[in-house]
Parts: sequence; C-alpha cells; structure tokens
Amino acid sequence: MSDSQSRGDSENRETVVPHHVAIIMDGNNRWAKRNGVSGPAGHRAGVEAVRNILRACRNHGVEVLTLFAFSSENWGRPLPEVRALLALLSRYLRSEVRELHKDGIRLRFIGERSRFSARLQRLMQQSEHLTARNSGATVVIAVDYGGQWDIAEVARKLARQAQRGELDPETIDADMIDRNISIADLPRPDLCIRTGGDARISNFMLWHFAYSELYFTNTLWPDFGELEFARALADYSRRERRFGLRDPDGLVAGAEIDA
Repeated sequence: MSDSQSRGDSENRETVVPHHVAIIMDGNNRWAKRNGVSGPAGHRAGVEAVRNILRACRNHGVEVLTLFAFSSENWGRPLPEVRALLALLSRYLRSEVRELHKDGIRLRFIGERSRFSARLQRLMQQSEHLTARNSGATVVIAVDYGGQWDIAEVARKLARQAQRGELDPETIDADMIDRNISIADLPRPDLCIRTGGDARISNFMLWHFAYSELYFTNTLWPDFGELEFARALADYSRRERRFGLRDPDGLVAGAEIDA
C-alpha cells in the first residue's frame, strides 16, 4: 500500500464517539494561583468549563457525561474551601437545572449524600425528580463519591441479602456486583479524561473503569474547552479497544491455540 493510500485510509477512518465520558476535573486551585485570583474564583471558572463541555458533548453526540465534582477525600481539605465548593454546587443546581431540563438533559447524582446539608440534599433530589423523564443526554455528578465506597456499598447490600436468606453467597459474581454498582443502568465509561497533569484516577469509579480508555492532559480544568475535548475524542477514536481480546479474530489473550 502506498503512503498516499495509507494517509487516505487514516483520514477516511470513521470517527468513533464514546457513549459515556467521565471527567476528573483537576486544576482549579492551580489555575487560580496562575491567574492571581482567589481559590473560589478558580472553582467558579471551573463551573464555566462545565458549561463548555456540556455543549461539546451535545455537539459530538456523547450520551452520558460523568463529572467528579467532590470526592470522599475532599472533606479533608481546609474547611473554607469545602464550604465554598458546596456553596458553589448549591448555586449551580439553583441556576442551571432549569436550563438543563429545557435542553432535555437528565441529571443524576452518585455518592454518599448523608453528610451534606438537608438543603443541598433536597436540591439534589429535586433536580433528579425534575429531569427524570428527559430523554436526551444524561449528566451524572459524583459528589462525596469514592470508587472504594461504591464497591463496599454493594458488598454491604449483598451481605444483608445473604444474612436474610435471600441470596446464596456462592452465587455472588462479577455480574451481580455489576448489576448493583452505582448507575448500573447506564453504559460503562468508554473514556476517562483527567485534566491538570496528574496521571491517576484518584479512587474514581474503580469498578466502572475496568476497560475504560484513559486520557491525561496537562491542561488545567478551567482552560479545558471544546477544542481540548475534541482532541481527547480524536485520541480515543484512534485507539483499538479489545476488551481483553488479542486480535480481531476474537482470540482471548492467554487462550490455548492448537498448532
């Protein structure tokens, strides 16, 4: 095959859009320091980035967007920062949910809600109820969430069922856990994007990411716009997802092959 044919095949390759994108939004505080503004101003700039990425998802046809907004570990941050983050989440829900509803977007939350104020819990519940019947894209916001917590919650649920005699422990397998994990009704994330330069997933959706593609960028979250998002999707589109298979013929890695 000639170089020109190879280039043509590459250019004509069909773009593959992930059904579900998960994002670890990192870098708000460093963006604030770099730009000489307060930490809360950096988080407010991060909210504007969320608006941009929601628009980009709609333009590219991404069906599910999950945002890591507040981790279980974030409670260990300085109290003023925690309060500012939760106040920003409250303001976002009060100001944005009606617009999301008008756009046909369904809003979901995952995480342990009990430590939030009654007012914030009520806002979250009202947001989910208002948008529950929408048939457009789904936005999942992970708040007070950790991947280890998620798996432990499933373990506790199944253990209680076994204790009541409703479940034989010997029948517990990966499929059963998969059916009981958070957002089990949604497709698993095809792509996880992390901004801010760190190359780790920080206890985010540990079960869900079993075969997700990972994309790390040095761009700080407030600067992560539609162009950066398009670059991440283009990188994803070039990857070959094998899900443990070795080749296009479907031979499983490690399987015995007759000579």
